[in-house]
Amino acid sequence: MSSKTLDAFLQEGLGELKEQGLFNVIDPLEGANGPQVTLNGKEVINLSSNNYLGLATDDRLKAQAVQAVESYGVGAGAVRSINGTLQLHLELEEKLAAFKHTEAAITYQSGFNCNVAAIPAVMNKNDAILSDELNHASIIDGCRLSRAKIIPYKHSDMEDLREKAKQATQEYHKVMVITDGVFSMDGDVAKLPEIVEIAEEFDLITYVDDAHGSGVLGEGAGTVKHFNLSDRIDMQMGTLSKAIGIVGGYVAGSQSLIEWLKVRSRPFLFSTALPPGDVAATIEAVDILSASKDLQTQLWENARYLQEGLQAFGFDTGKTETPITPCIIGDEKKTQQFSERLMEEGIYAKSIVFPTVPRGTGRVRNMPTAAHTREMLDAALLAYKKIGSELNVI
Repeated sequence: MSSKTLDAFLQEGLGELKEQGLFNVIDPLEGANGPQVTLNGKEVINLSSNNYLGLATDDRLKAQAVQAVESYGVGAGAVRSINGTLQLHLELEEKLAAFKHTEAAITYQSGFNCNVAAIPAVMNKNDAILSDELNHASIIDGCRLSRAKIIPYKHSDMEDLREKAKQATQEYHKVMVITDGVFSMDGDVAKLPEIVEIAEEFDLITYVDDAHGSGVLGEGAGTVKHFNLSDRIDMQMGTLSKAIGIVGGYVAGSQSLIEWLKVRSRPFLFSTALPPGDVAATIEAVDILSASKDLQTQLWENARYLQEGLQAFGFDTGKTETPITPCIIGDEKKTQQFSERLMEEGIYAKSIVFPTVPRGTGRVRNMPTAAHTREMLDAALLAYKKIGSELNVI
C-alpha cells in the first residue's frame, strides 16, 4: 500500500494544476518525429519539435546508426572512465571540438546532464555565479548543485550585470557569468559581445549554454561563432538532440578544462556512455553540417516565411531573432484553447504557459524546420488566421 502522505500530496498538487489550466498532457507520437506526425490516428503538421534541420529522420544518419549497432552492439557497456569509452566517442569529441572552434570537447548523455556536470565541477561554495534570470532550468539546477552563491541579473541587462560583477568579484573567490546563447521561449539572442567585455574587465569565467544556437547560428557552429568569440568564451555547452537530431550533449573548451571534467564531473564518472549507434549518427550529422550550409539556409528561409506571414496577420511574435517563433496570446486558458483549435485544424503547436513563462504571457511556440515544405507552412498560416479571428486575438 502506498503512503497516505504521498498520495494526499500528489492528488492535491495534480488537482491544483488542472484547476489552474497548468496541467500538461503528453501526446505520444505514432511514428517518426518529422515535419508531419501522427497523433491519435491523425496526421498533422508538426510545429513543436526542436528538430531544426530535419536530421532526426535523415537516411544518412540512420544508416550510420545501424552500421554501428552491428559493429559495436546497442550499448557502451560501462561508464567512460572504466571501459565504456569507444573509439567512436573520441572521434565524435574531436569533430565537436573542431566544429565549435575549441581545443577539445567532452560528451554527456543529455544537454541537461552537461549543465549539472560542468558547473559544479568548476564552481564551489566559495564562488559566485552571475546567471541571466531567464536561463534554462538545467542551468539553474547546475548552479544549485555547485553550492556557489547564485546572483541573478536582469535578462540581458548589461548595466545590471556589470554592477553585480563588480560587487561579486570583491566578495568571492571565482565568479562565473552564465547565459543561454538563444533563449528558448522568446527566441532572442544573448548579448555575448557585451558580456565578454564585462567578463574580461572583471576576470569572470564565461559559460554559454548554446542548446538552441548550435546548428542554427554562426553557420551552424552556434551563437559564440556568430559573434566571432570562439577564443574568448571559456565554456560552450551544446546539445546533440536539437539541430543535430539525436540525443546527448557536450561541453567544448580548452584541453585543460576537458581533462578536468573527465576526472571531476559526476555524470561523466557515474553514467554509462552514449550508445554507439547514437554516437555514429551524431558523427555523420556533424560531418554534414561541416560540409554544407544548405540545411541552415533552408531553416532560415522557412522561419522568415512563417514569421512574416504571422506578423502580417497581426500576431505578436515578440522579440525573436531566431527560428523560434512564439505567438504571444497572453491569457493562459485562451492560449491553451488556441493550441487545441490548431490541433483540430491539423497543426500541432504546443501552448507554453506559466510557470515556464511569466504569468500573462502565454504563447503558442512554433518551431519551423528545414524539413517543412512551403505548402505545410501555408496550411499553418491559414489555420492561424482562421483561429486568430475566431478567438479575437488578431
